[in-house]
Amino acid sequence: ALFINRISSNNDMSRRPATRAPAEACCPPAAPASPLPASEAEQNTELARLAKALGHPARVSILRTLLKRDTCVAGEIGEGLPLAQSTVSQHLKQLKEAGLIRGQVAGPRVCYCVEPAAVLLLKALITAL
Repeated sequence: ALFINRISSNNDMSRRPATRAPAEACCPPAAPASPLPASEAEQNTELARLAKALGHPARVSILRTLLKRDTCVAGEIGEGLPLAQSTVSQHLKQLKEAGLIRGQVAGPRVCYCVEPAAVLLLKALITAL
């Protein structure tokens, strides 16, 4: 994955060359798979919650980008999106709060990856429609 190292120099953020690391180096362990909710009402609630998190094309694009990678992704998530980095960060926050992605911010490193159990649950909920 790409880690973007940030260095503060006269309040100016600059980038060092990116380095690669395996997914487990920056993302916490994957959550255990969640079973499909038993009742239709619970399925509806869970599907609505996940659909809301994907309710913006930028968030769908971010999730697609992460699904295409088998490692954590850092600074290049926002590349190709016509959005400011702060907006991309807000979209990442919403995806993380919904449990669709996981990641870790540790010092100068910011890294995200897909939460496989949540994606499987989303697929199962859509299939059950």
